[in-house]
Amino acid sequence: MIDKVLHDFLIIWATIDPIGTMALFVGLTSKLSAKDRRKTAFKTIIYSALILIGAIVIGQLLLGAMGISLLSFQVSGGIILFLFGLQMVFSQNSSEEAAEPRHDISVFPLAIPSTASPGAILAVILITDNQVYTIEEQVITTITMLSVLLVTLIFLLLSNTIIKVIGVGGASLLTRLMGMILAALSVEFIMEALGLEQWVGSVL
Repeated sequence: MIDKVLHDFLIIWATIDPIGTMALFVGLTSKLSAKDRRKTAFKTIIYSALILIGAIVIGQLLLGAMGISLLSFQVSGGIILFLFGLQMVFSQNSSEEAAEPRHDISVFPLAIPSTASPGAILAVILITDNQVYTIEEQVITTITMLSVLLVTLIFLLLSNTIIKVIGVGGASLLTRLMGMILAALSVEFIMEALGLEQWVGSVL
């Protein structure tokens, strides 16, 4: 169980990418008041939690209704997670334009696609497979996901201080490191789905 919690935590951490979300948050909210920044941070995490919990609860049911097997989704999801990891590794720092008036940046781009990213949505569906994991294990995974979101909220609330300490370069370095970890974990997804994990283990 401890191994699964750690495994799930690393996947969710890498796909949510609190460091990258924090850096984006700093850029988008630089002109807001301290009160508005806190409000935006809380709204971002609440929206993200609702999206990801929804993916855990009905994501696999939707796949079944569409006739898509979880095995196929796991392979395609692994490929997408791999590409997502590569994007994190090779991404160029670019400043987002300020949102237009009346546009709620806590919904877009902070909740979607930054925090509740496509990679995170795919990940939580895969690691709460109804055919593999019990309800108790899925609840633990959900709690793990919420704990990552809680850490992300703390990062958002302390973003100015953190950026001053590690600098933009440090945030970029950590984001790329998490991208490498995500790419490695996505390969594990694909190998497990194709039944190659045991074969590789026997070879090594």
